[in-house]
Amino acid sequence: MQDADRLDAIGAIGIARTFAYAGHTGGILYHPDLKPQKHETFEQYRNNNGSAINHFYEKLLLLRNLMNTNTAKKIADNRHEFMETYLQQFFLEWEGEDLASVGDNIPTVAAERSL
Repeated sequence: MQDADRLDAIGAIGIARTFAYAGHTGGILYHPDLKPQKHETFEQYRNNNGSAINHFYEKLLLLRNLMNTNTAKKIADNRHEFMETYLQQFFLEWEGEDLASVGDNIPTVAAERSL
């Protein structure tokens, strides 16, 4: 059961759950000045006011190494890799670095409305 619970927290569904929970509680998506925290106790973890993105570093990316069964470890490896890819893309978009590859081909708002 422990592996199942941990697997449910990572991957695509884990990402969706993280953002849904942050939205539900009024949490923020990301703030570059808020660094992930290492929580020594469960109380510190529960009282943390970090961002949804920080949650990946404070908990979700740590779960892969806590799996008990070989099957869960294999599934966790795939889901962990997906989360890492997601975070890479998130930060590219956050910094606007994904726009550099399209240059002047970025459609304007007016052009998008006419489509």
